Amino acid sequence: MNKELIINVAPQGVEIALLEDKKLVELHHEKADASFAVGDLYLGKVKKLIPGLNAAFVDVGFEKDAFLHYTDLSPYARSLLKFTQQAINDNGKDFDFGTFQVEPEIIKTGKINEVLSGKPNILVQILKEPIAAKGPRLSCEISLPGRFVVITPFNDIVAVSRKIHSADERKRLQKIVEAIKPKNFGVIVRTAAEGKNTAELHEDLSMLVETWKAIQSNLKGSVAPAKILSEQTKTTSILRDLLNEDFNKIVINDRNIYNDTRSYIQRIAPEKADIVAFYQNGLPIFDQFGITKQVKAAFGKTVNLPSGAYLIIEHTEALHVIDVNSGYKSVGNNQELNALETNLEAAAEISRQLRLRDLGGIIVVDFIDMKLPDNKRKLLEAMEEFMKPDRAKHAVLPISKFGIMQITRQRMKPEMNINTQEVCPTCAGTGKISSTLLLEDEIEKNLSYLITHQHKDLTLVVHPIMYAYLTKGGWLFKSKQWKWRMKYGQKIKMSENTNYHLTEFHFFDKHEEEIKL
Repeated sequence: MNKELIINVAPQGVEIALLEDKKLVELHHEKADASFAVGDLYLGKVKKLIPGLNAAFVDVGFEKDAFLHYTDLSPYARSLLKFTQQAINDNGKDFDFGTFQVEPEIIKTGKINEVLSGKPNILVQILKEPIAAKGPRLSCEISLPGRFVVITPFNDIVAVSRKIHSADERKRLQKIVEAIKPKNFGVIVRTAAEGKNTAELHEDLSMLVETWKAIQSNLKGSVAPAKILSEQTKTTSILRDLLNEDFNKIVINDRNIYNDTRSYIQRIAPEKADIVAFYQNGLPIFDQFGITKQVKAAFGKTVNLPSGAYLIIEHTEALHVIDVNSGYKSVGNNQELNALETNLEAAAEISRQLRLRDLGGIIVVDFIDMKLPDNKRKLLEAMEEFMKPDRAKHAVLPISKFGIMQITRQRMKPEMNINTQEVCPTCAGTGKISSTLLLEDEIEKNLSYLITHQHKDLTLVVHPIMYAYLTKGGWLFKSKQWKWRMKYGQKIKMSENTNYHLTEFHFFDKHEEEIKL
């Protein structure tokens, strides 16, 4: 599979398109003034404790207080509170985190007011971006992701990704990380670390430890609410998580981001530095790579599939509903087989749509009914396979007896919603246009004005339907064009333009320049 990253930089922000085999699968938009992104660290002030919800509202500078539930506190919440206070009040040299005394863990079934009594300042990480009328959701389980490892302060646990299937490889990575890991840091070894040597892992770990030191330094003297550390830009975070041997092109239309991206790849994967290219063609970058057309085709209520089948995607407050329709797909004698083929095609597109629109929560899919249990199992297995590249946490349930499949997908930010419909230039969205009889009068009124002001050799350009109406009859039945010639004493040339809308018309002089009225 070939992966390409196309980055369009505009004054209002950065758009990032991920293509897999030339097909658009992810679209990210990073606003120029973006704030409260997932992964950002803030010094927050606890404003209100809600024992009934076992949660707290925390001021992080957003217009609405952020939400922090007890289950997101982390077992090391007391250690985090102690560290936050020490870092803020540190008057001399930064204290050595390696000698920090970790506090006892909190219990899973505890109460929020037992941990956050006194409404203290606390270091928090954005878990979910603000969505609709809700403020951000927070976590105290601080994690700093690198390319090969993730560090979690205040614990000494080393864990290896379950996606690394080889037991020997897991043991090798565990031994390496345990040997190089600093005290008071837990480490999660990511899937991308498979096959990497000690030097590569050590470099990645060292960079993350330096980031933690920067957090510690930024906390010194801070007053809540305050941003302590920003997550990397969308571009670098996507590269960090996705960059592998399948990537063969990264194209960017901004010189600064091109340089930053090339430097970042030079640092994390020097062998891949040459795949970064600077785009400076006159055509918009998304048009050049066919992304604009794919966006127009993929967003909207109806999504057409190559076979003629189509999806209807509806959104409600609580969930998303997707209906699979066979459309004009040619059907043979075997109705069950046709249903399976259509459902498999739809499943591939649905998995793409979930990533592309970043749909979260509950997704209900109404597939075409199938009778055989084996076919239902094949569809379930196919959907699970199609969903594997999706980085968001998700679960797929078997098809119910009503032919319904339920999917849950982690919701981290507002869904991507692009309006692909355009306002009709003829009716301006009203659904009504002026009568062509009145249009005829309007054209003649403008024609009379131009001739009165000594314009000659005029050419009138109209829509083909209007052209046929004005020229019908010719010499014999006295067309409108002929009547105008007799009335004004000069020939009026007429031409048709298929790009005009029905009631559009323009006058041109003998030099083919438009006459503005």
